[in-house]
Amino acid sequence: MQISRLSKILFISWRYGLDEIAASGAQATYGSRWMLGAIRVMRMGRRLDAPRGARLRMALEALGPIFVKFGQVLSTRRDLLPPDVADELAQLQDNVPPFDSTLAIAEIERGLGRTIDQVFAEFDTEPVASASIAQVHFARLHDGTEVAVKVLRPGMAGVIDNDLALLRTAGSLAVRVSADARRLRPLEVISEFDHYLHDELDLVREAANANQLRRNFKDSTLLKVPEMYWDYCATNVIVMERVHGIPIGRMDRMAEAGIDLKRLSREGVEIFFTQVFRHGFFHADMHPGNILVGTSGADFNRYIALDFGIVGTLSDFDKNYLAQNFLAFFRRDYRRVAALHVESGWVPSDTRIEELEGAIRAVCEPFFDRPLKEISLGLVLMRLFQASRRFNVEIQPQLVLLQKTLLNIEGLGRQLDPDLDLWVTAKPILERWMSEQIGPRGLLDRLRQESAQWVQLLPSIPRLAHRALSVAGEARHGGDHNRELLAQLVREQRRTRSALWALVLLVAAMIGLQVWYWMRG
Repeated sequence: MQISRLSKILFISWRYGLDEIAASGAQATYGSRWMLGAIRVMRMGRRLDAPRGARLRMALEALGPIFVKFGQVLSTRRDLLPPDVADELAQLQDNVPPFDSTLAIAEIERGLGRTIDQVFAEFDTEPVASASIAQVHFARLHDGTEVAVKVLRPGMAGVIDNDLALLRTAGSLAVRVSADARRLRPLEVISEFDHYLHDELDLVREAANANQLRRNFKDSTLLKVPEMYWDYCATNVIVMERVHGIPIGRMDRMAEAGIDLKRLSREGVEIFFTQVFRHGFFHADMHPGNILVGTSGADFNRYIALDFGIVGTLSDFDKNYLAQNFLAFFRRDYRRVAALHVESGWVPSDTRIEELEGAIRAVCEPFFDRPLKEISLGLVLMRLFQASRRFNVEIQPQLVLLQKTLLNIEGLGRQLDPDLDLWVTAKPILERWMSEQIGPRGLLDRLRQESAQWVQLLPSIPRLAHRALSVAGEARHGGDHNRELLAQLVREQRRTRSALWALVLLVAAMIGLQVWYWMRG
C-alpha cells in the first residue's frame, strides 16, 4: 500500500513538474544545472506550461483530499510562501466526492453505540456537504428537532498518518536539494499540518469549540452558532442544530432575499475584531464555504458560522501587542511598531530599533499613498512578518492563523462591499478595547478580579501582626546574639506593612473609581 501510494505521488510530481520547481530553487552547482537541463528536455506527457503555483495546486488536487488539506494549510503561511504560490493554493477547495451512506451510518452507529433508528426518526442518506475529513447529513430527532449530522470519513487516521509520513520524507529530500525549500521550512509546516489534522479528527473538540463561540456571542445579534446536542456527540460524529441560510458567496441569492450587503460587510469586520480583542478566541477557518447568512426571523441578515475544527486563541499579551501595532501603524509611528517587536521578545533584545524601524517604514509607507479603504490590514501584517524575519523574529502560530483569517475577512468584506473602509470599522473597536484595558475601566475590572484574593488577605492581617509581635518578643528575650530571629522579625514586619498598604491602596482605588464613574453618570 505504501509503495503504490509513493509511486502515485512520484508520478504526479513528475507529471506537473514539481521536480523542476524544486531544482530551479536548488543552489547553482554544476550538478543542479545539469539536472535542471535534463528535466526540461524530458517534457513528453508532462504539464509544464502553467505557472509554478498553478502546477503545484493541480498536483495537490490530483493527489487527493489529504494533500488538498495540506495545500490549504500551506496557503496560510504567506510569511513563507512566494505571493504567486500562496494565491494559487488559496484557491484550493474541499470539493471532495462523498463516501457511501452505508459507511456513514455504520460510523454513526459505532460512535453513538445505538442503531440509526434509535437515534433519529428520519435520516437523509444523501449528504448535503462533503469535505476531506468528514461529510454532513440532515436528520430529525424523535422529538421533531431538525439536526445536521457530521460524520468522519472511516479509516481517516491511518490514511493521514501514512500520507504525513510520505510528506515528511518528501520534505526532508526537498530541503537537501532546494534553497527555496529550506526557506519555506517544509518540515515545520508539516508538523503544523499534523497538529491541525489530528485536532479535526476529534469532533468532540470541534463541538466544544462551537459551544465556546456560541457562549461568547449568546447576547449578540451579529453571529449565530448552531447548538450542539451533546447526547449525540462522539469523537467521530456530532449532531447539531440544523440552520437555514444562503451561502455567503451567493451574492445573487442574497440580493434577491433583500440582504443588506453593506451592513453585512461591516458586521463581518466587527465580528472578527470582537472575537480577537474581546474574547481572544476566534474562528480561524472563515472562508465562504463555512458561512451562511440567515434569511428569516431573528436570523435575517445575520451571520451563521459552521465548521469549528480550527480555532485560534490569543493571550492578553498577544491582544495588546496586536492592538498597539495596528494603532501605531495607522499613526505612522514606526518606531513604536519596532519597539513592540523588541518588547514582545520576538526579536533578539540586542536588535537595533533604528534598523528595525527603517525596515518597517519601508513596508508600511507605500500603503499610505492609497485611500485608507484600500489598505489591507492582513497584507500589512504579512509584510511585517516578512520584514521581521531578517531580524530573526519567531512568528507565533496563533498570529499566522490570525493573519490568514484577517485576509479571509477582508476579502469577504470587500466582495460584499467594494467601498468597505476596514479601518473606519475596526478603529473604534480597537480604541475601545485599548481604553478598557489600560484606562480606568480596565483598572476597575482588574481590581474586581483581584477582589477574590482580598477575602484571603483580610483574615491573614491579624495573624501576620500577631506573628510579628511574637517574633519581636522572642528576639528581645533571646538577646542580641539571636540574629536569625531579628532578621525574621524584619521580614515579618515588612510583609505586614506591605499587606496593609496593598489593602489601603486597593480600597482607595476602588472607591475613587466608583466615585469617578458615578460622577460621569
